[in-house]
Amino acid sequence: MSTDAAGRITSWHPNPAVPRFVPPPGAVDAHCHVFGPMADFPFSAQAKYLPADAGPDMLFALRDRLGFARNVIVQASCHGTDNAATLNAIARSAGAARGVAVVDPAITDGELEALHDGGIRGVRFNFLKRLVDNAPKDRFLDIARRIQSLGWHVVIYFEADILEELRPFLDAIPTPIVVDHMGRPDVAQGPGGADMTAFRALLDSRDDVWTKVTCPDRLEEPAGPPWDRFVTAVRPLVEDYPDRVLWGTDWPHPNMQDAVPDDGALVDIIPRIAVTPELQRKLLVTNPATLYWPEERSFSL
Repeated sequence: MSTDAAGRITSWHPNPAVPRFVPPPGAVDAHCHVFGPMADFPFSAQAKYLPADAGPDMLFALRDRLGFARNVIVQASCHGTDNAATLNAIARSAGAARGVAVVDPAITDGELEALHDGGIRGVRFNFLKRLVDNAPKDRFLDIARRIQSLGWHVVIYFEADILEELRPFLDAIPTPIVVDHMGRPDVAQGPGGADMTAFRALLDSRDDVWTKVTCPDRLEEPAGPPWDRFVTAVRPLVEDYPDRVLWGTDWPHPNMQDAVPDDGALVDIIPRIAVTPELQRKLLVTNPATLYWPEERSFSL
């Protein structure tokens, strides 16, 4: 584990490889975060981890190194419901970033509109108990109803063992849904395992459920490439739901300080799960543009 003199955790690779795979023009890293800088954007008093600074300059340098054009910045749990760090990063992106917020259920409509003006296009509900203390489904549904008029979607983070319990809640969400990391299935079970079968049932239940085919470093053990079990489990998902999949680095890899992934190696997973140029373009360009830059219907940088 790497920590600084103040005990703050570093969870990202200091010198990631330049990937062999070259993303198509306009490619979007559709799941990443920023941490601070803490001097300007303090962490939440309820944060379950205290990371070192990983701000916009670092994120955009990584974007360029990996060959991407845009980012979707997801509010990190260490910042709680204060989205100032995420908004700052979006503002500094020169139009090359959009975001997903975490909000207090008591947020006003005017505050939601201000987030929209700042580049937010979705709201995230986190059901990982090790990261959040409370996940009130009734209040989450109220937020989901209120963001409909903004054209936003709901991003939801959960683990596979609670999917069945969550189904009534998910079915009641009136907006499109994006599931982080496929609901964290056990990829060792393979594409026909119980976890992936249950997740496919969710995707089949409505045509506005999307997912991020991300984080082999989180989903496969032991840590590190070649992540063959991840590829075997996830490639059929990309092929069967090509218009509803997204991809992202998950940089700066919250809580992965004991098994820090190389972002270049993560990028090189892409052509193994999206094996044709058409699938790669949908995964990296068309699909994220549909959700996060809908005003650019002819998105083709």
